Amino acid sequence: MVSMLLGAFVGMFSETSLNIALPKLSIAFNMSTATLQWLVTGYMLIIGIIMPLSSIISKWFSTRKIIIFALLVFILGSVLSAMAPGFALLLTGRMIQGIGTGLILPLMFAVAMQIFPPQKLGAVNGIMALVIMFAPAIGPTLTGLILGIANWRWIFWSFIPLLVIALIFAVMELENVGHISKPRVDVLSIIESIIGFSGIVAGASLSSRYGWASWQVIVSLVIGLVVLFLYVHRQLTLESPILNLKVLKNKEFTVGTILVMLDFAIILSAIYLMPQYIQNGVGIAVALTGVIMLPGGVINAVTSAIAGRLYDNIGARRPAILGFIIAFIGAVMLAMASDTASIVYIIAAHVILMIGAPLAMSPAQTSALNSLSGREAGDGSTILNTMQQVVGALATAFATSFLELGRGAATGSAAARFTAGSHTGFYFTIALIIVAFIVSFQLKDRQRGHSIKLDESAKN
Repeated sequence: MVSMLLGAFVGMFSETSLNIALPKLSIAFNMSTATLQWLVTGYMLIIGIIMPLSSIISKWFSTRKIIIFALLVFILGSVLSAMAPGFALLLTGRMIQGIGTGLILPLMFAVAMQIFPPQKLGAVNGIMALVIMFAPAIGPTLTGLILGIANWRWIFWSFIPLLVIALIFAVMELENVGHISKPRVDVLSIIESIIGFSGIVAGASLSSRYGWASWQVIVSLVIGLVVLFLYVHRQLTLESPILNLKVLKNKEFTVGTILVMLDFAIILSAIYLMPQYIQNGVGIAVALTGVIMLPGGVINAVTSAIAGRLYDNIGARRPAILGFIIAFIGAVMLAMASDTASIVYIIAAHVILMIGAPLAMSPAQTSALNSLSGREAGDGSTILNTMQQVVGALATAFATSFLELGRGAATGSAAARFTAGSHTGFYFTIALIIVAFIVSFQLKDRQRGHSIKLDESAKN
């Protein structure tokens, strides 16, 4: 498990580490945020496409081969990004890194469920969750420190030592689990998922450059939506779909899933906008920006751990409602922050937001998965993991679009215009919180759930 834990840590660290580096990359490549956002959205998009394929891949290749391949691919992508002479190769490296993360994350949970006895799964899941939460918490801080003493290339070089250690553990100790059955691969579903998700994310991303009414955006969105509709229809009619979307007929799962998606979009949009606002709006150095982001990141991890226990005592409804109220206060504070805002004010707003958002997310996610049982629980987990990455990419794209929209409409100094753009981006975050708050009333106050574990047929 050490190899997968280290791989997952680097994968989640990589997901948030570039947010703070975008202003530096903008100078290095002389590119706008609208283009550079692809380093973030492209990475998450690839993870979202690969994740649902991990189940069928594990039935064709051994666990050991998949993890070793994933780590090697991640190392390759990191080296390409670190040595990239231009944006195109840097983006290619980022997408290759996404392949590695997309394979490691779901396999880590699947392997744990098969090698640990039921009485130890709670503790093991806690360790895995802590790794996943801790990485994005310290990502901006470590990246800020790296950029304070070296250039942006060292962000990617910093991934490699941990990945090499993970690779050594994988080669030396990782055992194979599961059963290789080599089932039929539905290639059309894979193609549809790639085109559908990519089209929607591309359309949202291009809007910040060309505008929502441009033909580039409209064509991308139409193609994405049409192909995604065909993909959903195919998954509902196939006997063995890549994503079992039939579990969405369960209202409790659907409500919980919608809230998790909205909450993830709230967090991703905020932590994407904040480092850029702090550097370009307030004018604070990148190293100190990382330090400013640390308290909120740590609070996010701590609150997530505590919120899971709240569900056991009082259910999901009350923590979710309270969480979105608190998150609303933090987001409004950020939307009101000026280009002369104090460091204490920014930290306070971030901390409040990072108390509220995870307070709502963990109970909502537990409520969703606890409404399923047996094989369906595994399907539900796959849907949640997949959609989190796709929604994260979309949230980043929308945040960028609103950032550029607000900045373009503002007047004054460069710092004032960027701050105005950040406010518009935070309005998007606030809108997501309001929608999530309304949906949270559909949660049940307390429910009796099933044990979340795969049955024997799901293991084979």
